[in-house]
Amino acid sequence: MTDAIADEAVPRERTFFGQPRGLAYLAFTEAWERFSYYGMTSLLVLYMTQQLFMPGHVENVAGFTQFRAGVESIFGPMSTIAFASQVNGLYTGFVYFTPIFGGLIADRWIGRRNAVALGAILMSCGHIAMAFDQSFLLALLLLVIGSGFLKGNIAAQVGALYPEGDAAGRTRGYSIFSISINVGAVAGPLACGLLAQIYGWHVGFGLAGALMLIGLATYLIGYRTLAEQTAAAKSSAAHVTEKLDARQWRIIAAIIVAMLLSVFQSVAYYQNTNVGLIWIDAFVDLDVLGFKIPVGWFVSLDSFISIVFVPVLFILWRWQQKHGGEPGEIGKMATGAWMAAAANFILVLACLPGGRVSGIFPVIYDVILGVAFLYYWPTLLALVSQAAPTKLKSTMMGVAYLSLFIGNLIVGRLGALYESLGPANFWLVHAGIAAVGAVLCMVLARPLGKVLATQA
Repeated sequence: MTDAIADEAVPRERTFFGQPRGLAYLAFTEAWERFSYYGMTSLLVLYMTQQLFMPGHVENVAGFTQFRAGVESIFGPMSTIAFASQVNGLYTGFVYFTPIFGGLIADRWIGRRNAVALGAILMSCGHIAMAFDQSFLLALLLLVIGSGFLKGNIAAQVGALYPEGDAAGRTRGYSIFSISINVGAVAGPLACGLLAQIYGWHVGFGLAGALMLIGLATYLIGYRTLAEQTAAAKSSAAHVTEKLDARQWRIIAAIIVAMLLSVFQSVAYYQNTNVGLIWIDAFVDLDVLGFKIPVGWFVSLDSFISIVFVPVLFILWRWQQKHGGEPGEIGKMATGAWMAAAANFILVLACLPGGRVSGIFPVIYDVILGVAFLYYWPTLLALVSQAAPTKLKSTMMGVAYLSLFIGNLIVGRLGALYESLGPANFWLVHAGIAAVGAVLCMVLARPLGKVLATQA
């Protein structure tokens, strides 16, 4: 009786849908950040090809002549569309490259909380600078550096909310976190795309900046609840200062291989925000009852599907688990890659007749990509958070984003070949790249699974 009274006297810790309270602040911060990022990204390549790089505007961009000369000294002379694709690929690539340095700086010097706050401040400044032609290149630089501090560290903070042995809880946490990513990714292009179509490009970019400021405010409100190391994680932190042993190095190597395997799907996936938008603008009938659908809205579709299919996949995976058939992490990545291959092949079929096509083709394309995303990216993040050595979790999370750096560089380079390949061949190449990734995942699933299973 005494114990029962004592238990009632202890206040219960507040939770967020049964998860640690800190997940709420991280999820909402990420939602606002993704709102601004995808809102801006849905406009970027079209803005460059239809306005910024045109005579009368391109002369206003500070440092543009030197920048273009530097890029073309590496990749050769390019048309406007090719150069816009290359710039988009470089930008999105480096957005995912700098997190490895942000993770290192956080792990060694300033801590995750300060790194995320600094990143949000820099990204807010970058989005605001995007609203002006003159500061276009400065805006991209601020966004790249800011993302480096924010991306890997905020993802690592999610994993730090759970004890090291709580794999199921961590996976649920990252799934909720992924929902927040996709909520922002749905709303951003819808709002920014509509405003840009009605009021002009800079109004759309300005909204993205305002939303990033809201994300910064959200994180600062929850700053004190996000300790550098939560109580849940402290129980497993005694070995942080120990040197890595041979088993841990094997695990790190296996994680890196898994990251490299994900590059194939990233290439097939992220072209939807690059040349995919240019193709839709040129070849898809966008008129519906007298209303022209903003091209950027298609960026929202795969993210929306990634939200609504989360419970569907949870039910499917639970059923597979009960019947002994749930695929492991690498197996799920293989499934996602096959789906990405199928999505790109849909566009090959759309290109064969020639001329403008029904909007149903890019809709099906993005729907399949949305489900494919759930099979590979949350799975990879959960794998890194669970298997990586404790002292290197933030760094390894940054390395995970390095796979997106590689993928987006390839996306930009392939996009520069769009005009010479032609639409049908262009999408066929991407379907083939995803299929190669799927085959490699199937071949390596068992040996990688054995190594990663030793992390416990």
